[in-house]
This record gives sequence, structure tokens and C-alpha cells, in this order.
Amino acid sequence: MTSYRLHASLGYNLSLAARLQERRLDDALKTLGLTRTTWCVLLAVGVEGHHQPSDIATFIGIDRTATSRALRNMEAAGLLTRKAGSDDRRTTRVTLTDLGRTRIEQGAPFAIENNRLMRAKLTESEHAELMRLLGKLTEGESADLSVF
Repeated sequence: MTSYRLHASLGYNLSLAARLQERRLDDALKTLGLTRTTWCVLLAVGVEGHHQPSDIATFIGIDRTATSRALRNMEAAGLLTRKAGSDDRRTTRVTLTDLGRTRIEQGAPFAIENNRLMRAKLTESEHAELMRLLGKLTEGESADLSVF
């Protein structure tokens, strides 16, 4: 019988590292009334310039249903607006409100500090190698994580 060692598994260790970083960021974002998903939507729209719900979903790696739910909740919270497209009424254009832009400014230090804490555990060359290896592991894979 082949034994499988959970703590020796690449997947487990990747998940553990991700959960540690996510939990720390989640706790900080909660003070602003945000979740990691709403934070990612704010960044997708306000920093990366994605204004179509489908583009936001692809950028974040969540399905369109989850994106629609997040956009609806964020609009109700005053973080963004959704308007029908001017050329095609079936399209939706998402834009941030002043409050949404403020939340990006308030949340950025949390995300920067969270990344700093993780990077401080690695040398510059280790960080570069980790990023190279993670890129290799995800190369050619779909960013749509909703299938998992």
C-alpha cells in the first residue's frame, strides 16, 4: 500500500500558505466592511480598469453568478454603480463610487503589509524562485476557479 503524507503534499502546503495570507487579509478588510472578493472587485475595476462583469469575473477567477452577487451587494453598499452600456443595452458598465475609491486607498496598506509579512520570510532570490515556480505551476491553466 502506498502511503500518502498530507503534510508532504505540494497541494496541502500551497493551500496552507494561501489560507494563512487570506485569513490575515480577511481580518483587516473586515474592518472596512469588505471581503476578499469585494476587495478583488474593487481592484479589478479601480486599478486594473475592468468594467464589464465578465471581465471582472475572469480577472478575479470566480464564476459570473458569484460576480453578479458581489456587484449587486457592492452597489447596495454604495461602493460601485452598474449602468447599461450606451451602445448595447444588454451590456453593463461597472464604475466605482467615491466610497469605492476610498476603500481601495484604505485597504491598500493592509494588502501591502500582508504581502510584506509573507515576503519577509524569504530572501529576494527565494521570492523570485517561488514566483517563477508558481508561474510554472499555473501556466496554461484557466483562472476560472469556480470549477474546483
